[in-house]
Amino acid sequence: MSQGNRGRGTVRPIRRLGDPVLRTACDPVRAFDASLERLVDDMFASMYEAHGAGLAANQIGVPLRLFVYDCDDDRGRRHVGHVANPVLVAADGEILDEPEGCLSVPGLNFSTPRHAHAVVEGVDVKGKPVRIEGTGYFARCLQHECGHLDGGVYIDVLSGDARRDAMRAIRAADL
Repeated sequence: MSQGNRGRGTVRPIRRLGDPVLRTACDPVRAFDASLERLVDDMFASMYEAHGAGLAANQIGVPLRLFVYDCDDDRGRRHVGHVANPVLVAADGEILDEPEGCLSVPGLNFSTPRHAHAVVEGVDVKGKPVRIEGTGYFARCLQHECGHLDGGVYIDVLSGDARRDAMRAIRAADL
């Protein structure tokens, strides 16, 4: 997997909650070429500019099954990379209800239940198979980004009072 190179790529605007591209399931990546590599570079540049830990392609308006990440796991190990056509093959272990945010819902964080362990399988920009396993915050990131590619946002995981409180905060923030 290529690493996120700061200084490469073009920063693109991040789409906000309410943009239909965020609520549409993404198409598979079919072309593994220089344009895909540029897109990955642009995604890293956009994610770093916004101080994020992960970014799905649809968050910059590109409806492809692709995301990038740069975040730590529960042991403080840093994970940096990308995955095209990801499939969340495992989300298991303890449910951790911890604060979570999203670059498409800026400035707001909500306590969100996620599994402590996740495994994603897909391919890199060259079409080579990859398997990514994460724990803690990295597992949360993997689950969050896979959700985006299916047309979801993290508030969809919330229920009951937590969801009502989040919706009120979002309306108040005028997103």
